[in-house]
Amino acid sequence: MNSYDCIVIGAGVAGMTAALYLKRSGINVLLIEREMPGGVLNKTTEIENYPGFTKINGTDLALSIYEQIKNQQIEYKYGNVVEIVCNGEEKIVKTNRDEFKTKNIILATGRTPRKLGLSNEEKLIGHGISYCAICDGSFFKDKEVALVGGGNSALTGALYLSNITSKVYIINRSDKLKADEILQSKIKEKSNIEILFNSKVTNINEKDNVLDSVDLNNKELNVKGLFIYIGFDPDINYLKNLNIKTKNGYIEVDEDMQTNIKGIYACGDIVSKKVYQISTAIGEAAIAATSIKNND
Repeated sequence: MNSYDCIVIGAGVAGMTAALYLKRSGINVLLIEREMPGGVLNKTTEIENYPGFTKINGTDLALSIYEQIKNQQIEYKYGNVVEIVCNGEEKIVKTNRDEFKTKNIILATGRTPRKLGLSNEEKLIGHGISYCAICDGSFFKDKEVALVGGGNSALTGALYLSNITSKVYIINRSDKLKADEILQSKIKEKSNIEILFNSKVTNINEKDNVLDSVDLNNKELNVKGLFIYIGFDPDINYLKNLNIKTKNGYIEVDEDMQTNIKGIYACGDIVSKKVYQISTAIGEAAIAATSIKNND
């Protein structure tokens, strides 16, 4: 079983930043990711609030950070972490492929999209239902689609889809949107985006195992794609056997980004905080890595 000074779980912007800081500090680090590096950045079309860039594509930023990972020769392994076992100071990280031994762990697995909870929603994922406009928007070229949500991510997704599809309905459960004013202004400029206020999806209709239309509380939409942007839940299922302190499902950490378990740290969208942004994730990752170095 290979042994490391620290294992970082999750290669989003927080995880990759933490790994870079650890490596530059001379700490033997392993970075584990179950998908492609970049995390939620790969599902972001344009970023306009990151210092140093007037505008940058999320995937481009993710690839740029990953190039640094490769240049620093940071060990990187694909795998889905299924369990962490603590034996005092020694910890074992179990994936669906391997097991690794370490003294310290940084959790940076982020969040997963929240679902509507309708009966055939899971069945139709990839068959008309999606949680990522940039990933699946091209499948609905020149078709009518609907998007559920009213926050920044939802409106950014709607703007992206408006350049591909013939019509985008934004289904918003209240009488106003939560997104930033600048995004709302851009939405108003799009002739093929229609906002449906005080609306919610009550039923998903299928035909031949593919989405055919959706029922709302007040009308039916004959759309072939449904994109769901109603928030996220922290990805912490693999921590079930640990007594890690959480708040509303998010991990609680101290000022050093350490959890209530010595040697286990957390950063990024997985932790309980007020602001979920790229800039905060990077700062937290730097603190977590530096804390490990100082305690080494």
